[in-house]
Amino acid sequence: MLRLTDIKLPLDHPEAALTDAILARLGIGAGDLVGYTVAKRSYDARKRGGIVLIYSVDVDTPREAELLRRAQAAVAGPSPAANKVAPTPDTSYKFVARAPASLPLRPLVIGMGPCGLFAGLVLAQMGFRPIILERGKAVRERTVDTFGLWRKKVLNPESNVQFGEGGAGTFSDGKLYSQISDKHHHGRKVLTEFVAAGAPEEILYVSKPHIGTFRLVGMVEEMRATIEALGGEIRFSSRVDDVLVETDAAGSRHVRGVTLANGDELRADHVVMALGHSARDTFAMLHARGVFVEAKPFSIGFRIEHPQSLIDQARFGPQAGHPLLGAADYKLVHHCRNGRSVYSFCMCPGGTVVAAASEPGRVVTNGMSQYSRNERNANAAIVCGITPEDYAEYGDGPLAGIALQRHWESLAFELGGGEYEAPGQLVGDFIGNVVSQAFGAVQPSYTPGVRLGSLDASLPRYAIDAIREALPAFDKQIKGFAMSDAVLTGVETRTSSPVRITRGVDGHSLNTRGLFPAGEGAGYAGGILSAGVDGIKTAEAVALSIMAGVSRATASA
Repeated sequence: MLRLTDIKLPLDHPEAALTDAILARLGIGAGDLVGYTVAKRSYDARKRGGIVLIYSVDVDTPREAELLRRAQAAVAGPSPAANKVAPTPDTSYKFVARAPASLPLRPLVIGMGPCGLFAGLVLAQMGFRPIILERGKAVRERTVDTFGLWRKKVLNPESNVQFGEGGAGTFSDGKLYSQISDKHHHGRKVLTEFVAAGAPEEILYVSKPHIGTFRLVGMVEEMRATIEALGGEIRFSSRVDDVLVETDAAGSRHVRGVTLANGDELRADHVVMALGHSARDTFAMLHARGVFVEAKPFSIGFRIEHPQSLIDQARFGPQAGHPLLGAADYKLVHHCRNGRSVYSFCMCPGGTVVAAASEPGRVVTNGMSQYSRNERNANAAIVCGITPEDYAEYGDGPLAGIALQRHWESLAFELGGGEYEAPGQLVGDFIGNVVSQAFGAVQPSYTPGVRLGSLDASLPRYAIDAIREALPAFDKQIKGFAMSDAVLTGVETRTSSPVRITRGVDGHSLNTRGLFPAGEGAGYAGGILSAGVDGIKTAEAVALSIMAGVSRATASA
């Protein structure tokens, strides 16, 4: 097949227009076109003349060899279209190993968010029969507990937005795009497995695919069933409280298993630590056991809500509401006078702001959308970047960023009234440093509720000043962004992990062999797709390590 790229058509083009464009690009008649599939569809909303759709398509034609020779011959010539015809790339996933007939010890995967889910799936597909340990509950039971916080103000510290089957990504917008380098097509593997588990096929070709919470629930269950059918084992409500580490005669450290909260020990020589960014107790345990951990930058800020119609109009103009465009998103950044950067993060079109606390007496916000993205508000985090130098006043060592998070989350709990309501302020009042008294045109979506007042005391002064400066700057990019009735809800503190559990190029912890830090919690991913990709890469590293050990044992026998 041939891959044709950069085919541009008007937003409302007739169905036959794409076929006509393919024929014109290749210079062939309809009789020479067997068929085609859309490999990617994106749009360009920057043109004043209207939004343009941009296609890449894979074409099946009996004249493939001839057309490819013609395109290659024309590359040095005057035809720019020649550079947009190429063989369809092979994006299929290739397994790096297959498990031997018998294994002395099965690999363990700790955590069943996107990273742990794909690490477990790929290990199972290679025949290694992993055991996955998840501290939270199965996804449907977890959903009940999560709604318990949202609707009844009751937090379950082991089953919530952060902990449980599917990880934090389950209660999110379900975005499935990333800017990571992916020459081995791990991202394609993630998307194809999602489709096999029930995701719509459009995620394979739209430029910014997403799924939404309710669809993710069913898909996670289907993937769990696949892992189990391949010999994997999944244990819920199985929090890991300790790792067993052995030091050999040469002084090298090796993982030998884990201890669960109920006291059970599981022996293993290969343990994937696919922790989420909120596994604070596990970070502390690993640090106490001498595993190399270091502080890393992250960001803190608020959630902002606007009418989705305002964002649609600003981004799409008269074509707002078109079914192919859906609800509009945005991505903003501002570099402030105080040296900080403020940017939008985890933008959720047509979504809701959700309570995302995992520890009692603390308030944390996040954003979520359903597949339809049809709620009335758009929301996003507006956050200020911080670095380990900012953590010093909260403690020493690599865990000081966690202390910073806890400090501001606890204060948000107090400012919200002490029942998991969140502190809030209207954007106009925040910019003008005026205490908010009543909501206007924008009603906040956060439950258990938003208590209006001033947000000035809810974050460090440098973050408040930076965000206050950034909002009018963002208004110049999206007209109405600084509308007076838009709502800020605090606080957003879990944009990414505050630590990195550093690993080598072979995937092992820097100082503990057999321990494989992975995903968001280890500081190697940010979002569902990149976490899934890192899970696949980690599964490959585990498989290669196991097979190298088998080879050494065979050679010495």
